[in-house]
Amino acid sequence: MPPKITTEAGRAALGAVADGTAGRPETATAVRYLLQLLAEKAPGATVEVRVPPFGATQIIEGPRHTRGTPPNVVEMDAATFIELATGVSGWSDAETSGALRASGVRADFSHLLPLRP
Repeated sequence: MPPKITTEAGRAALGAVADGTAGRPETATAVRYLLQLLAEKAPGATVEVRVPPFGATQIIEGPRHTRGTPPNVVEMDAATFIELATGVSGWSDAETSGALRASGVRADFSHLLPLRP
């Protein structure tokens, strides 16, 4: 289990993303911080959220998968995830544009967004 990202470090990374000064390390920290908040908000292992190459987490209580590709997967790039998680953009817009790919009947976690970093 990776070390927990502090609120201060997470907010600093999100600030750098917001003001356009974030490099790869700050973007990675922002994504991992938001994934951490998402997992805290909706613990479980029914849906896998992937934000390559920075991280992934499993969320939402319910049926758990144990091997292979999980049946409920959501994948998107870092910019899309940060925008969704902070309320800058919406789920349907990201899905329609192809920036977000969701598969599985339980993959839509838009009701959990935005997060409150």
